[in-house]
Amino acid sequence: MSGPPAVVLLSGGLDSATVLAIARARGLRCYALSIAYGQRHEAELTAAARVAALLGAREHRVMRVDLAGIGGSALTDRSIAVPETPSEGIPVTYVPARNTIMLSLALGWAEVLRAEHIFIGVNSLDYSGYPDCRPEYVDAFAHLAQRATKAGVEGHPCRIEAPLITWTKERIIREGMALGVDYGMTVSCYQADAQGRACGRCDSCRLRRAGFEAAGLVDPTRYQ
Repeated sequence: MSGPPAVVLLSGGLDSATVLAIARARGLRCYALSIAYGQRHEAELTAAARVAALLGAREHRVMRVDLAGIGGSALTDRSIAVPETPSEGIPVTYVPARNTIMLSLALGWAEVLRAEHIFIGVNSLDYSGYPDCRPEYVDAFAHLAQRATKAGVEGHPCRIEAPLITWTKERIIREGMALGVDYGMTVSCYQADAQGRACGRCDSCRLRRAGFEAAGLVDPTRYQ
């Protein structure tokens, strides 16, 4: 792609792979950013590299932040079990301030690249109820980005794009497949093993499986 640059936050999961495909389809020159934050499901970083290569990212960069040092989440603290049944409220798989930190890093890289778009694969329908996956959160961060950066105050604010924010998982899967995403190369599970095989029981696995069932499609996920 030779279009304008865009930074795409890439976790290696189903949603972020779809977002990268959407950004590419818009003719943008995509720079993929993954964050190694001490997550127990490190297989997603391997999947992210695979997705970035197969979907034509201009560059895939991995930045490291020690969110495990903060703790407070089942995804960064192995002493906290990943829930395997639905629960009320915000689950313990919520990572404190994760999307804010990730978007901040993406915003810094976007300024260097002179990119006016940052893509993130958050969703507020088929999701776990995290506060940083809601439309009002995305709007608030976009407001911050406009006022907290040199590019923003000089009249070139970076747009925070969340194209999946109101989509069902079924629609995400259908749209992604139409854009050529191979979901067999993605890893969504919160406790995937070293080979990237999913547990089939966590929130992320349940939502992913239900999406393929709703779409009437074969689930390509590799399970343990």
